[in-house]
Amino acid sequence: MIHYPHFETRCIHSLAKVFADEDLREEPYRQGSALIGEYYSFQVAYRSAVHTKVRISIDSGLSCDISVRSVGLAPSELPNYQDHDDYLLRTAPGLYPDPLYPLEEESLKVPPHQWRSLWITVHLSGRVTPGIHDIHIGFADESGQLGSESFRLEAIAAKLPEQKLIHTQWFYLDCLATWYDVDVFSEAHWTIIESYLTNYVEYGMNMILTPLFTPPLEMLPGHERPTVQLVGVRTDRNRYVFDFSRLERWIDLCCRKGIQYFEFSHLFTQWGAKHAPKIMAEVNGEESRIFGWETDAAGEEYSQFLAQFIPELVHWIRSRGLEKRSYFHLSDEPGLNDLPSYTQASKMVRSLLEDLPILDALSEYDFYSTGLLTHPVVATGHIERFIENNTPNLWAYYCCNEYREHLSNRFFNMPSSRTRMIGVQLYKFGIQGFLHWGYNHWYSQKSLKPINPYQVTDADMAFPSGDAFLVYPGKEGPVCSIRMAVMREAMQDIRALQLLEGLIGKQETVRCLEQDMDRPITFKDYEKRSDWMIEMRERVNRMIKQYILG
Repeated sequence: MIHYPHFETRCIHSLAKVFADEDLREEPYRQGSALIGEYYSFQVAYRSAVHTKVRISIDSGLSCDISVRSVGLAPSELPNYQDHDDYLLRTAPGLYPDPLYPLEEESLKVPPHQWRSLWITVHLSGRVTPGIHDIHIGFADESGQLGSESFRLEAIAAKLPEQKLIHTQWFYLDCLATWYDVDVFSEAHWTIIESYLTNYVEYGMNMILTPLFTPPLEMLPGHERPTVQLVGVRTDRNRYVFDFSRLERWIDLCCRKGIQYFEFSHLFTQWGAKHAPKIMAEVNGEESRIFGWETDAAGEEYSQFLAQFIPELVHWIRSRGLEKRSYFHLSDEPGLNDLPSYTQASKMVRSLLEDLPILDALSEYDFYSTGLLTHPVVATGHIERFIENNTPNLWAYYCCNEYREHLSNRFFNMPSSRTRMIGVQLYKFGIQGFLHWGYNHWYSQKSLKPINPYQVTDADMAFPSGDAFLVYPGKEGPVCSIRMAVMREAMQDIRALQLLEGLIGKQETVRCLEQDMDRPITFKDYEKRSDWMIEMRERVNRMIKQYILG
């Protein structure tokens, strides 16, 4: 490391958050290891005494992709609720490090007396040579070199296994159309969708929300989201005629991009299954809304519609070999008071779905114990009872409510180690899938208006910053966040632990996880230090190397 009088640099790990207005919290971190196929990230923090513009150079013998992005700042007016816990970096509103901006011409504008950072990601593709590789990062301006850092990365000769965990972050087609000001399902819209799907899969999501009809999610009763309906509907006397051509285009595109699983949008409204979603149809040659908030979910008209629609959809799914990759939703987050209406909805749909699974976010055990769905998606703060009862097909989720008791989450003001911990927890308890409601929800709470996610990060002061989206809209595609990169690290942790489990068994792998701890890991209790997380993963890598290479 070379220091210059007016320019400072420091290599730090990916779990650090660099705030512009405070000294660095993290000690230097200059070496690590990764498996073949992994995305490995670290940061180089920098600070200048003068306002300047610098060029960035990367020098490495690695025969793989190395990307360099600048960690930007995003505003937060609502970083947390009033009754937050103590496992936070800050609680005050302000600017938080989050977006990852691609460098323009490998140069940076550097403000004076502010710590900022570069985010360096190495993709250890199959052609990388195992062994230790040095990566050199240089900073220079018109007068010459300002500073440099070196990082030593060991590529371990063991391939990261394929992801088994099913991972979905809800993908909103309407938000894309609104932000980019294009017509829904125009060719311009399809181009944008494809760009975001590429990013979505690259960061570890392998299931996608598929809007058969406009998803009845995050809405004020009586209000509508823009129509994003993949299934065409036409009324013909006393029957309905369905057109799956647009759905087929969507499925084909998703499959080409690497999507493995499809979750079909909710057949009833959120929070109780009391109404039908908005469904548009061609009626007497004109497009009209035939179902919506005014429709009783258990009424005869909607029941007859589902009785015609679901069997045709199931036949279509089976004819394309998608039956092992398809999941259905009834209603999102029903409570105990909604048990009667959810029960009606479940009985109606299960009689038509044959053996296809039903997947819903809920936290009351009674919904599962009475057989209303096959795959409960349980909030991490309520999942203990399901674990204690050895619930099969168990999924987990969190949202804005998981902000106390040290539960893992992804808010701006939480340590990245708190975000990454979810991977360890999902692995230990054998959770089958993970769901979150916001990949790109760029609307306010209840979807009353669009927001600019570069200016509003809390859904119009409704949810703590970081809850509603993981990506920002770029000119032609997504701008990632450090939270999304850290979530990918959590998914990679699971895959590495599964590789180790194949070598030494689950019990020994968990023992490796909890080494030197005086209590077992739970969803609420775990080691709350970045260096624990980093060392844990290095320990796992060393054991994999030992057992594979001898």
